[in-house]
Amino acid sequence: MPVLVLASASPARLATLRSAGISPLVQVTHVDEDAVLATAGPLAPAEAVLTLARAKAEHAAAHPVVRGDLVLGCDSMLELDGEVLGKPRDAAEARGRWRAMRGRSGVLHTGHWLVRGTHAVGATASTRVHFADLSDAEIDAYVATGEPLAVAGAFTIDGLGGPFVTGVEGDHHAVVGLSLPLVRELLAELGIAITALWDRP
Repeated sequence: MPVLVLASASPARLATLRSAGISPLVQVTHVDEDAVLATAGPLAPAEAVLTLARAKAEHAAAHPVVRGDLVLGCDSMLELDGEVLGKPRDAAEARGRWRAMRGRSGVLHTGHWLVRGTHAVGATASTRVHFADLSDAEIDAYVATGEPLAVAGAFTIDGLGGPFVTGVEGDHHAVVGLSLPLVRELLAELGIAITALWDRP
C-alpha cells in the first residue's frame, strides 16, 4: 500500500483524509509564503494557492522527516471582491473581514500539489461560499473563540463557523482545505488508484 505524506499542519485536512479511509503521515513544512509569492510575481488567486501548495510539497519531499511514497501539499485562500484573504493577522482584522463577508459570497481556492519521486502534478479547486448575514454580536463571539485566526478566510465550515455558511457551490471538501475528488484525479495522473491508499483491516 502506498504511503501518503501530508505536508500540512491542518487538523481539518488530516481529518478529511482519515474520514475517506486514508491515514497519512504528517510532515509540517516551514515555507516562507510571502517570499514564495514575491518570487513568483503577480498571480491570480488560483495560481497563488497552487504555487504555495507546490512549495510546501516540494520542501517536504526534498527534506523528508517521515518516509512515504507520495507527498501532498495544500494551501487555501478566500477571494472576496478580487482580493485574496489568507489567515487574519489578529482579532481586529478577523472582525473586519467578517463585517465585509457577512451576507455575501466569496470563492475559496485550494491548491493541491502531489509529488511522487521525480513526478509531480497539481491543480486548484475553487468553490463559491455563501455567508450568513451575521450580527456584530455573532462576529464578536466567533472571533473571541480564536478559531477564525487560524484559518484562511477567517472561517471554517467544519467547526464553529459552520452555522455561518449558508451554502456552497462546488466541492465542499475543498472548503475544508482538501478536495478529495481532486486528490483522486491527481493520484490517477500518477498511476495510483485512491483505493490503494485506503486503510486495510
